[in-house]
Amino acid sequence: MHVKKGDKVKVITGKDKGKSGVIVRALPKENKVVIDGVAIAKRHMKAHAGKVGQIVERPRPIDASNVTLVERAKSK
Repeated sequence: MHVKKGDKVKVITGKDKGKSGVIVRALPKENKVVIDGVAIAKRHMKAHAGKVGQIVERPRPIDASNVTLVERAKSK
């Protein structure tokens, strides 16, 4: 993969085209990345064990070929 966790990237195709963010998680076996604030999906959670039902928003993985590198993560 050409990107890794911590890199700043920009989405070049799909419904989130033009958005940018930092990679939160990289999935090299699937060739996918999870970017903070991009590809947000809503999940409806049922109430259980005294908790209230709610709608949770979280980023979903997108293909690594749909992003381009803007800035590398600083290495230690």
